[in-house]
Amino acid sequence: MKRLRLPGPVIDTIYVIAGILFCGFALKSFLVPNQFFDGGVTGVSLLISELYHIPIAYVIVAANIPFIIMGLKQVNRTFAIKTVLAIVGLGLCLLYMPEQHVTSDKLLVSIFGGVFMGIGVGLSIRGGCALDGIEVLALYTGKRISFTISEIILGINIVIFLIAAIKLGLPTSFYSIITYYAASKTSHFVIEGLEEYTGVTIISAQSEIIKERLVMELGRGITVYKGERGFLKNSFDVSHPVDIIFTVVTRLEVLRLKDMVHDVDEKAFIFTSTIKEAAGGVLKRRARQH
Repeated sequence: MKRLRLPGPVIDTIYVIAGILFCGFALKSFLVPNQFFDGGVTGVSLLISELYHIPIAYVIVAANIPFIIMGLKQVNRTFAIKTVLAIVGLGLCLLYMPEQHVTSDKLLVSIFGGVFMGIGVGLSIRGGCALDGIEVLALYTGKRISFTISEIILGINIVIFLIAAIKLGLPTSFYSIITYYAASKTSHFVIEGLEEYTGVTIISAQSEIIKERLVMELGRGITVYKGERGFLKNSFDVSHPVDIIFTVVTRLEVLRLKDMVHDVDEKAFIFTSTIKEAAGGVLKRRARQH
């Protein structure tokens, strides 16, 4: 049977709508009723809304306008248009979604508010837009100063949580940090999925057997570099030619691969590295790029 494949724009729309609903639920049912905060532009919006008693729906739309303009310059027009529609959709969701006070337990609010927020942000990114403009700001700023995007985001969030601590107390600020951590980890998981790839490099005297088992048993593609092994402290002048094997697997396959290699050679040297993007070859098709 032929699998039903939806057009790309339809899939994007489903992702974005789901992201809006998750973010709206997190805000209306967890964060806003309990005066909790997140990081990024959403955190700034929540802080302004709480301090000046302005409805969060209006604040979050207004706060994202500068970052939409940055997105138009830094990414592309399609991204900016999608982001405008998504932010307006989130604003409408916050206006008309009924507020449900799910729980008053601060730990539950900070964790699950962050998880639902992270799911929403991650789904929106998979749909080709952003419900929080902090990454766009970091990209824009990172091209002008000598800091990484992660360092810029961290600095902005430190300022947000310091203001929250001064205005609303340390406990609220600390719980909000938990919320941000839960949101960032969840969004990363949603974007990358279970099949986040890991690069594995293997150096072994039994490289021929390992190469065969990697291809025939695990079905992985391999790349082989010609190198030398040896150069030990007590016999530095002694070395042997060796095939250095590199392959890419999902993180769910790493343990199986290590067990297989050590079954062949207990002394094999293995190290892994995180792969941000991988496509082509024998790898399964990843999520579409925007």
